[in-house]
Amino acid sequence: MMKKLSIPIVLMLGILSFSSCDVLQEVAGSVLSEPTIEEVGKALKEALSNGVSKGVNNLSQKDGYFKSAYKILLPDDVRKVTEKLKVVPGFSNLENELLEKMNRGAEDAAKEAGPIFLNAIKQLTIQDAANILMGADNAATNYLNKTTNQQLYEKFNPKIVASLDKIGANNLWTKAANAYNAIPLVTKVNNDLDDYVTKKALDGLFGKIAEEEKNIRRNKGSRVTELLKKVFAKQDANRK
Repeated sequence: MMKKLSIPIVLMLGILSFSSCDVLQEVAGSVLSEPTIEEVGKALKEALSNGVSKGVNNLSQKDGYFKSAYKILLPDDVRKVTEKLKVVPGFSNLENELLEKMNRGAEDAAKEAGPIFLNAIKQLTIQDAANILMGADNAATNYLNKTTNQQLYEKFNPKIVASLDKIGANNLWTKAANAYNAIPLVTKVNNDLDDYVTKKALDGLFGKIAEEEKNIRRNKGSRVTELLKKVFAKQDANRK
């Protein structure tokens, strides 16, 4: 006759049984939740789009550049001019005026940057998605910068020019540069600010997007959709 199992042994077997089920479910869930390459691509585009939207919104506000970590400073050649012209009537406050106007121009132009960046994000291929996901905190931003910077410059530069013209920055600098170049024996300076401000404005935009990318990679609370949670959980697991 088979002996009856004691109650403790029965309970232990039951616990082991439930534990085994839990482990199996966890393993199965892990397999089922593995994101596809298409989902990785979509998630990265979503993360970049969110970063662009926030970055553009922040930098296009008044003082978005001027009173932020991305403030555009005067280049050395321009500072040389402002120092020399401090004693010339009409140019005593040139440095402060130029500094503010350059940043205001960038803020104004940034309003137009969103569609340009978002269109560039659409070109992100799924072939690069997995490497980017497992890359550095700014891997997606770096990819976007490398593949679109020249195209963005060509589209963004006219907007910077229009903004600098609108607020009088170009006119002010042209007058200052001409006045400086008229001084005997000085090395002539270029009276064009457009290229410099365009590059610095783009640097600021990419910097802000990189901030947002790092946030979504490091802060689980910033993953506001199920797709972002699923895909970036794979990144989290890889970093453990």
